[in-house]
Amino acid sequence: MTHLQVSEIFHSIQGESSRAGAPCVFVRLTGCNLRCRWCDTEYAFYGGRRMELGEVLEAVAAYPCRRVEITGGEPLLQGAAAAELAGKLLDQGYEVMIETSGERDLSVLPERVIKIVDVKCPGSGEAGSFRQENLKLLRSWDELKFVLADRADYEFALQFIARHGLGGAAPTLLFSPAFHQDAAGERGSAHCQLDPRSLAEWMLRDGVPARLSLQIHKFIWDPALHGV
Repeated sequence: MTHLQVSEIFHSIQGESSRAGAPCVFVRLTGCNLRCRWCDTEYAFYGGRRMELGEVLEAVAAYPCRRVEITGGEPLLQGAAAAELAGKLLDQGYEVMIETSGERDLSVLPERVIKIVDVKCPGSGEAGSFRQENLKLLRSWDELKFVLADRADYEFALQFIARHGLGGAAPTLLFSPAFHQDAAGERGSAHCQLDPRSLAEWMLRDGVPARLSLQIHKFIWDPALHGV
C-alpha cells in the first residue's frame, strides 16, 4: 500500500508558471534536500502527516477543481509514491503539474505530467544542483523556471539558456524575482529581492525568450501565510 508524507493539501490560485491565476489544488509533500536562501516553504521540510494514497485522492476530490499541482519541499524525494499519485490523478482526468528543483531524476514521472522545473541560480545557494540529464526529458508542455535574486542570477540564467540551446517553443522559460523570506504584512513589489520593473526592462532590452512570472499569490495574500 502506497503512503505519502504530506505537509498540506489546499485549494488556491496558481501563483506562478504559465497557468498563473488559474484555480488549483495543491498537494504539498514533506521534505527537501536543498536549502535555498529565499525558500518560502521551510515549514514543509519536516513533519506533516503520513497519508495513504487513497486518502490523498479523496482529499483532492473534495475540491471543485480539475487541476492539481504536486509540490513541496521537494516532491520527488518521495519519487515512486509521488509518481504513482500523479498517475492516478491523470487516470481520473485531472491536469497534473509537479514543481521540482530539477535535482531529482524526472524519468520516474508519467510523461503527461506538466513538469515545472527550477534551475537553481547562484543567489539560491544551491547553484550546480540541477541534473543536466533532465533537460532531455522536458516536453513541449513543460516549463523551466529561474528564480532570480539579483543581476548575477539574471546573467547566470542567460548563460544557461545559451549554453543549452534553449529559448525555442519548448520548454516555456520563466524568470521569477525572488521574494524576501521575511516578507509579511502590506504586499507589493518592494518585497521582491529583484525589482520586477528592472527585470522586465532587462528582458525587453536583451530579447530574452522567457516569460516574466510574478508570485501573484503573495500579492493577493500575506506572503507569510500557509495554504495559499
